[in-house]
Amino acid sequence: MISIRTVSSVLHRRVLFCLAAASLSATATAQPYPSRPIRFIVPQSPGGASDTVARVVARGLSERFGQQVVVDNRPGATGNIGHEIVKHATPDGYTLLLTAPNLVTSPSLFTKLAFDPVGDFAPITQMTVSPNVWLVHPTFSAHTMSDLIAIARSKPGAIDFASSGLASTQHLAGELLGAMAGIRLTHIPYKGGGPALVDLMAGRIQVMSSTLPSAAPHIRSGKVRALAVTSAKRSSAFPDLPTVAEAASLPGYEASTWQGLLFPAGTPGALVARMQKETAAVLALDAVRKRLSDLGYEPVATESAAFAAFIKAEIAKWAKVIKTAGIRLD
Repeated sequence: MISIRTVSSVLHRRVLFCLAAASLSATATAQPYPSRPIRFIVPQSPGGASDTVARVVARGLSERFGQQVVVDNRPGATGNIGHEIVKHATPDGYTLLLTAPNLVTSPSLFTKLAFDPVGDFAPITQMTVSPNVWLVHPTFSAHTMSDLIAIARSKPGAIDFASSGLASTQHLAGELLGAMAGIRLTHIPYKGGGPALVDLMAGRIQVMSSTLPSAAPHIRSGKVRALAVTSAKRSSAFPDLPTVAEAASLPGYEASTWQGLLFPAGTPGALVARMQKETAAVLALDAVRKRLSDLGYEPVATESAAFAAFIKAEIAKWAKVIKTAGIRLD
């Protein structure tokens, strides 16, 4: 007769064997991240400023990971289509999103938004910041931001300013200036910054809020006159150009363009931390910094928590500006 003790011993050994086999199997199948290409959703068309930044960073990440980071352009609905795609993606670290200011302005511009900018994403890092810049035609009488504000105060609503489009960061830079300086400018939206710059250089418009990368060659050639940048700090590309806060005595004025990275909500913290670390390493490369600087961008590489706080603060800031200006996109 087989004793109970013998049966128990046999069962115990079988359980241990199964556990060991399972452990060996898990070890054998586990692979380091990333083990396959990463899809990088860019909610803008190919060739634009954000797309260029994305491709520079994607190339650097591909080299560091030893896996391709593949840019997938998904423009439309001011970037909302790309954000919605990533919202529904599996949170496994293999779907990455390039985000920009539309993330924080869309909640105030659309009655119905298909994503929650805070709840539906895991912030990784703010990668870059780029000032907008206030420009005038060389024949315009304003030579400083203080001049422009003084003229606008003397002629409420008579000064037109152009931007790349309704609710663009350049448009909102003008609305913020109006609110903080107590002036009223009339916005002229264009279908892109390029056509507006052409009209500014031709003298068909006199004042414009533009992205710095687009305006830089025309500033250097003297075809337009730059008054001030809209960032909190001076641009390294134009260190002699003051900020609006400096030039117009408006502390706290800031209306910059930026890019950041997001994962879908629920992505494990370890993967978020890994992506933040690798992105920061790419942005620290001399060649990458020079390339971004040539485009008018400053590398930032914030920690994930800092980027999350930035997003929340920007949502609240622009909600007030947009409500006061009465801007809607639906």
